[in-house]
Amino acid sequence: MTNQLDFSYHYKNVYFLGIGGIGMSALARYFNYHGLLVGGYDKTPTSLTEKLIEEGCLIHFEDLGDEIPMEFNDKEKTLVVYTPAIPKNHKEYNYFLSNKFKIYKRAEVLGILTRQSKGLCVAGTHGKTTTSSMLAHILNQSSWKCNAFLGGIATNFNSNLVLSEDSNLTVIEADEFDRSFLNLSPFASIVTAVDADHLDIYGNEDQFKEGFRQYAMKTEINGFLIQKEGLGLNSLAKQITYSYNSTTADYSVQNLSWKSGFLFGDVRLKNTFWTNVQFGIPGIHNAENGLACIALLNEMGMDEQSIRHGLATFSGVKRRFEYCIRTEKMVYIDDYAHHPQEIKVLIDSIQMLYPNQKISGIFQPHLFSRTRDFADGFTSELSRLDELVLMPIYPAREEPIHGITSEWLLQKINSKKKSLKSHSEVLQHFSNFNEGVLLTIGAGDVDRIVNPLTEILKSNIEP
Repeated sequence: MTNQLDFSYHYKNVYFLGIGGIGMSALARYFNYHGLLVGGYDKTPTSLTEKLIEEGCLIHFEDLGDEIPMEFNDKEKTLVVYTPAIPKNHKEYNYFLSNKFKIYKRAEVLGILTRQSKGLCVAGTHGKTTTSSMLAHILNQSSWKCNAFLGGIATNFNSNLVLSEDSNLTVIEADEFDRSFLNLSPFASIVTAVDADHLDIYGNEDQFKEGFRQYAMKTEINGFLIQKEGLGLNSLAKQITYSYNSTTADYSVQNLSWKSGFLFGDVRLKNTFWTNVQFGIPGIHNAENGLACIALLNEMGMDEQSIRHGLATFSGVKRRFEYCIRTEKMVYIDDYAHHPQEIKVLIDSIQMLYPNQKISGIFQPHLFSRTRDFADGFTSELSRLDELVLMPIYPAREEPIHGITSEWLLQKINSKKKSLKSHSEVLQHFSNFNEGVLLTIGAGDVDRIVNPLTEILKSNIEP
């Protein structure tokens, strides 16, 4: 297995700092599957860490400093993988540094994988988790198969990892945070969007877009760059554009319709047409994500029937437009949207699907810096809701920024009915909700209320 990854040492153990992250846990599963002893640290227990422990990984939740479990103390046999979210003053991290263990960023390990296989990478500010999961599903349903490292739990696999002993294709979600995607060497890339984000890392919008320009140039010359029309990225690889309802993009989807609970559309592939293509999950943005997969796989030579079947049977990703309750009177959807543009496409899709329903939203802002940098965008999109319940900002890796609070953001929002509530207060507030569309929105720990809220709402459904 280590020969496959082309490391300079033959490791027997892999230790993860931040093992519970969605991307890190996929790598942990990969190494565990290949027979290495896997362990590591994370800040808090989650369903992901519980699953890893069940699978045999050795995990703890306190910074042990130099008291590393003895199984991982041999630096000749132990590889250390860390996430950029680990603070530089973390004691275990500094122990490994000072004792000269071989330490890789997660993205560096993924980069090695793309150089040892044919990497199909999906980048973009929005949509990359759904698009990469969709791409992996279509491939896995076909004779081509694939390996995949995903940034979410794909419903079809109930996992963020897909493995195939026989395929040389590896689908990887290319994360722009910390410029991680510049470690990758893709054969082909999909780029869904380059709306500015992570300005705490990049500094400004121009530098953010420059990161994507550099990433696009890393695509292999004999491969493909599939990009949303209008992004203007250049590459030495063949460039293909796609867009919803476009007459100028190479690939376009149009005539979207909602039939018997499923989304259908007609797809133009340059000068040919596929009519009545079924998309497995709702939303204009998901039709566009599916279009990107069609473009890549069609350019690579996959047959129409395999692509259609994969699209129609795709079940989505946890927390990406995920239906928790769907009845005639009441709909409850949980979504990971945490950027104004993501909230826009979420509300656009809800209004298309449920044009006569009132829309209530529970939103937890993610990061003080993102709330500050995109306050106007959040204000504009959240004001479209009939009711907004705002939760305190989820800090993640950040310290508070003076004056940047949910109270400050709430004052800017023009929603007729708006309030600020804690996790428990949200549950109480919606305890009698029984009609309309309810959304939980955000990338923090708002997901903690999803299961209890679902149970409360189910009790309000008339028999």
